[in-house]
Amino acid sequence: MIVTAAIIQVKERYLICQRGKEDPLSLMWEFPGGKLEFGETPEDGLVREIKEELKLDIEIIDHFCDAVYEYATSKIVLKAYIANIIGGNMELIVHNAAEWVEAECLLNYTLLPADIEIAKKLLSR
Repeated sequence: MIVTAAIIQVKERYLICQRGKEDPLSLMWEFPGGKLEFGETPEDGLVREIKEELKLDIEIIDHFCDAVYEYATSKIVLKAYIANIIGGNMELIVHNAAEWVEAECLLNYTLLPADIEIAKKLLSR
């Protein structure tokens, strides 16, 4: 399964979100994004997911990396993209919380396993 993640940086901080209490991976942190709908490109799906879940308009700047992880129920390919906010006011629709975090502090959060790989790559830049 292909899922997407937005790496949104403002100044020296990255946006991470905490999954909601009702989510199977509740209260873990992630770079925001989500699953693709049938026929969507990863870029189009990511723009849609961020709009639906955070009420933000983003533009995709570049592909950053892919992280592959096998959960108990499925194997995912997490495609991470550098993105900029171009509009909207952030509102948490499905997440419990959102924080802007410096790169060196990302691994202090309980990130989803595939997101840990993205955080490590950000730290090594």
